[in-house]
Amino acid sequence: MSKIVINTKHAPEPIGPYSQAIKMKNVLFVSGQIAINAETGQLINTNIGDETHQVMKNISAILKEAGLDIKNIVKTTIFLKNMNDFGIVNEVYGSYFETNFPARETIEVSRLPKDVNVEISVIAG
Repeated sequence: MSKIVINTKHAPEPIGPYSQAIKMKNVLFVSGQIAINAETGQLINTNIGDETHQVMKNISAILKEAGLDIKNIVKTTIFLKNMNDFGIVNEVYGSYFETNFPARETIEVSRLPKDVNVEISVIAG
């Protein structure tokens, strides 16, 4: 099985030894995305709502590069620094889907890269 590396300039460059996404057959594995604006390189962390929107925009850009979109997401993992932010993150995240929500888990963690408040990874197909 060959894997295809997916990278786009419309999402932040990886900050470590990983790819933005890997496609194997008809399945796309998108690495955890944080709220870095790819155009400016700036971290968007003024509030959890804006931070979550930026994460979802980054995911959307990677999906688009792979010829997919939000509707193709089958599984997400949301990492939160503070579970008290769950309501806002859930509202923003949910606004990106019309129906047939993907499977998901949300996990509170003690720390995330660049001290962000939310990171989301997805599997799409």
